[in-house]
Amino acid sequence: MAEKGQIYKIHSDFYYVSFNGNNYECKLREVLKKQKQKIVVGDYVEFENGAIEKVLPKINYIPRPNVANIDQIIIVSAVKEPELDFKQLNRYICFAKYYNIPAKLCFNKSDLSLDDSTIEKVFQIYEPLGYDIVFTSAKEKDGIEEFKEILEGKISVLCGNSGVGKSSLINAINPELNLRTKSVSEKTERGTHTTRHCEIVNLTGNTKIVDTPGFSNLKFDFLMPAEVGNLFDEIKQYKGSCKFADCLHETEAGCAVLENIGDIDISRYESYLAFTNEAKEYKERIKYAGTKRERETSFKNKHDKIAVKISTKKRESARNTAKQKIHKAVHEDENERIN
Repeated sequence: MAEKGQIYKIHSDFYYVSFNGNNYECKLREVLKKQKQKIVVGDYVEFENGAIEKVLPKINYIPRPNVANIDQIIIVSAVKEPELDFKQLNRYICFAKYYNIPAKLCFNKSDLSLDDSTIEKVFQIYEPLGYDIVFTSAKEKDGIEEFKEILEGKISVLCGNSGVGKSSLINAINPELNLRTKSVSEKTERGTHTTRHCEIVNLTGNTKIVDTPGFSNLKFDFLMPAEVGNLFDEIKQYKGSCKFADCLHETEAGCAVLENIGDIDISRYESYLAFTNEAKEYKERIKYAGTKRERETSFKNKHDKIAVKISTKKRESARNTAKQKIHKAVHEDENERIN
């Protein structure tokens, strides 16, 4: 009888499934390989005798880091080393909002801050937006208990650049995991990748966390410019009051956002403009891509599965061949009756 478990790690062609406190090494059935289903860490599957029989529908999914069925995203930033980048922080926040996954904010390395201005700015900007905020120092073990509380009983993704201390925070909660860490480069002030793949890690009891590679190449080059404003609550609230329905809140007359710009933090508004420009590039790219054409061999999605889709040219060829066969059969039948 097949059991239901969750994939906690993928390596090569092996899928490691957690079920009832035990871990199993599994492979995909050939039929699932042919369906080319997207299978990621976090997927729930039915498996039996080391073979995955079925992949269950995803509750949610984010592509970077590549993981499904999570409860929340914990955005980890460093107060210092590297310097806190508010635009990058806003990028991660909008990323979580786009995929409709709750986000909480963790600011690590608070022991390195020589003044409280950065901390004050964080609370000033993000507390009114409703975000839970925790300051930690993995080195000094400050704020670790508060950090554990926001993780309790959930599957959480730690999202943030390399070098901000994601692995160090996990080690501070559970030293037995001994995840690899590496200091920030003095020359670039950037961390180096110490985690090479996504993996769901059991911390304590029913608390799990997804250890992920750091990344910094996330861009909003997959949505239209008008959609970006929906990712900023302080901008979205004025959207319906703008004079023009397609207002992008840049220089337009009668823009309610610009009329209330004093109530919006400048780093948030600058982030909005930067993300909107990325979306404009995407819009231009698809605009000049021309009429959409089917390739000779393409694919179509159906019920979360991928099947081969035949091109228009091939479909026409197939229809002509079918017609020829019909005419040939009719002609042969007529000749038999005449003879």
